Amino acid sequence: MSRLTQPEPPAAHLADRSLAPINANKQVLRLKSGDLMQQMREVEIDHEGRIYRLRVTQLNKLILTA
Repeated sequence: MSRLTQPEPPAAHLADRSLAPINANKQVLRLKSGDLMQQMREVEIDHEGRIYRLRVTQLNKLILTA
């Protein structure tokens, strides 16, 4: 299975990301799913050497599997 690698987004693209408050002491980075998926139905995420797959289902939901 071939893997597609995407270059890092330009710095201007980073401005589209926002920090959403969780509570008074914490924030979380919020990304739009379209920005993350980049017109693909599935992406692979390498987390400490383990590959996870994030897929868009037929019902347009997201599912993450190891």
